[in-house]
Amino acid sequence: MGRSLGRLHAIGAPSSFKHRPAIDIQSYGIESREFLLSSGYIPDNLRQAYETLTRDLLTTIEALFKQCSYTSIRLHADCHPGNILWRDEHAVFVDFDDCRMGPAVQDLWMLLSGDRQDQTAQLEALLEGYEMFHEFDEAELVLIEPLRTLRMMHYAAWIARRWNDPAFPSTFPWFNTERYWAEHILELREQFANLQEEPLSRPGGNF
Repeated sequence: MGRSLGRLHAIGAPSSFKHRPAIDIQSYGIESREFLLSSGYIPDNLRQAYETLTRDLLTTIEALFKQCSYTSIRLHADCHPGNILWRDEHAVFVDFDDCRMGPAVQDLWMLLSGDRQDQTAQLEALLEGYEMFHEFDEAELVLIEPLRTLRMMHYAAWIARRWNDPAFPSTFPWFNTERYWAEHILELREQFANLQEEPLSRPGGNF
């Protein structure tokens, strides 16, 4: 997996997309928040909690992004296990609809799961293969939890923006419910706690 992703990034890094946006705080975080607060989907009794929490999240995320001067490259940007097929023991990446410019770590963190120890071991295994084909800046590891939080905010807004499409209420029947928004806010609160923790690091690394 690491080797396949390293090759993908080695091809994507030398130039930029001409007609694709970037993963950034403005589009994934600020615009998602503003849209949801104006959309009417958040129940009135949860609106203030969402508004204040996301404000604090974005302040923290902005500070963490300032710690890392990364180089944006062309990414898959939605690189979760469901978008990877295996053929003859080789990983084949599918569904490039959401490809964007952004930090390389965006395509790595989505492949990590489990507790911190598990994720550390998985990260090391991925990078062992990845770095055969493309250099990785360990400073980007500080962006894992900020990027995870931005994706959560962006995903909620992505569904809301398409809710008038008849396919969406049937596909996401849980979305327009008070329970969903209560759970979403709880998950964002957990992310706020995660943003206060030390970032994931490689054994013997600098982070």
